Amino acid sequence: MANKQVAVIGLGRFGISTTRTLYNLGYDVLAIDINEERVQAALGQCTYAVTADCTSEIALKDLGIQDYEVVIITIQNDVAPSVMISVLMKTLGVSNVIARARDSLHANTLRRVGVDRVIQPEEEMGTRLAHSLYNASVEEYIGITNNYGVSRFRVPARFSGKTLEEVGFTSASDSYGIAALALCKGRKITLNPSLSEKVKEGHLVVVAAHDSDLESLEKVT
Repeated sequence: MANKQVAVIGLGRFGISTTRTLYNLGYDVLAIDINEERVQAALGQCTYAVTADCTSEIALKDLGIQDYEVVIITIQNDVAPSVMISVLMKTLGVSNVIARARDSLHANTLRRVGVDRVIQPEEEMGTRLAHSLYNASVEEYIGITNNYGVSRFRVPARFSGKTLEEVGFTSASDSYGIAALALCKGRKITLNPSLSEKVKEGHLVVVAAHDSDLESLEKVT
């Protein structure tokens, strides 16, 4: 079975990190940048590295970009090229276009021109950091919607020996409260754990809840 083909446009720090990770995961990665030095630096970290102006439809067609399953546009500082390249990708029929946005206006523009997924790494990282600072027991935060997210909660000493229910968690099937999705005891991982499961200090619980409920963890930790 052929490896999935992905093109990454823009080889700044974020772009080269994305390229390297995808390549190491076994994807066929075409790395593109208008800067020759960046392209040279990408050699060995991707399948192909090419210098090209991706605002040119002719250049994109010559690269066969329309044959790629996923195109990731990591350019964010120059809004106009980012939007132009996104439009060209959809015009050429690329089915899955992912683009990085600088701010909410840039993100909204990308969505309007048909980008399938818009990412704002700095904003997402800021949200995660804020949640981890607000509650030291919440180690990670991933926003699902504007007010709902998934977090990784490390059990503090005061809850050692208590059940998930006694701590205040609800079942993963419930639509309210702080739902326990998984319980990690060292290398043992239990999905959708029973609320009768006892926890010890240091165990990890993956939870999902509204932000207001996640913030309530601060009161009990």
